[in-house]
Amino acid sequence: MTLRKQHQRTLEAIYRRPVSGTIEYKDFKALMLALGAELDESAAGSREGFTLRGEPRVFHRPHPKSTMDKGAVSEARQWLERLGIKP
Repeated sequence: MTLRKQHQRTLEAIYRRPVSGTIEYKDFKALMLALGAELDESAAGSREGFTLRGEPRVFHRPHPKSTMDKGAVSEARQWLERLGIKP
């Protein structure tokens, strides 16, 4: 699968060490959709569910700031690694 440059940069940022705390959630969401994830916004509150390659995962949409915390980025990286998705 070929990703647009913006999505590729987001994927690379997710894998960067040390873990980044500056990834915009909207960029993460756009990457998930570009990878073919199904979005489930029916989760309670500010949670959004993604199903990618048959594996569901729920992420917390950050507020009031728009960047993902390091724990969420680390969780996203582990999930993507398990699915065989790497930069």
